[in-house]
Amino acid sequence: MNITKNLLFSALIGLSTLTIYSCKAKKMIAKPDPAPVAKPAPVEEKKPTPPPAKEEEKPVPVEKPNFNLDNIQFEFNSAVLKTSSFSILDKAVAEMKKSPDTKFILNGHSSAEGTPEHNMSLSIDRANSVKSYLVNAGLNASNFKIVGHGEKEPVSSNDSEEGRMLNRRTEIKIDN
Repeated sequence: MNITKNLLFSALIGLSTLTIYSCKAKKMIAKPDPAPVAKPAPVEEKKPTPPPAKEEEKPVPVEKPNFNLDNIQFEFNSAVLKTSSFSILDKAVAEMKKSPDTKFILNGHSSAEGTPEHNMSLSIDRANSVKSYLVNAGLNASNFKIVGHGEKEPVSSNDSEEGRMLNRRTEIKIDN
């Protein structure tokens, strides 16, 4: 057993010695400087010749904003916008940003279900919901006036569900 211990101990010392010598920092070998390379002669870049000036350049006509926006719909008995209305409102925001000083009236409407007082309150809430959407999109809140019409101005008959759905709306008009 002593022989095994001696061999193991000798092997351990030998490996330690090899490890220590192999970890020493290597000396830097001096590398010769690379051969000088001749610099190429500078090449002049040819600048493109400007196109000949036209006799008269007409200014691009500024597109007038289109504020004829409708079909902003709501859920039943709610001021929550239908998801189908988001694209219409996004278009409204783009058009309104073309004319940031224009004032608007947001006319809220409801179907004929419920009491007239509730429908009036609901129509105002719907117009305010649209205003919140527009303001959150970066428009100035002072450019909007809220008007609730309740069930007084239907665009379709309240006798069918399709008609009532069309009457749950907010319309955007220019304030003159």
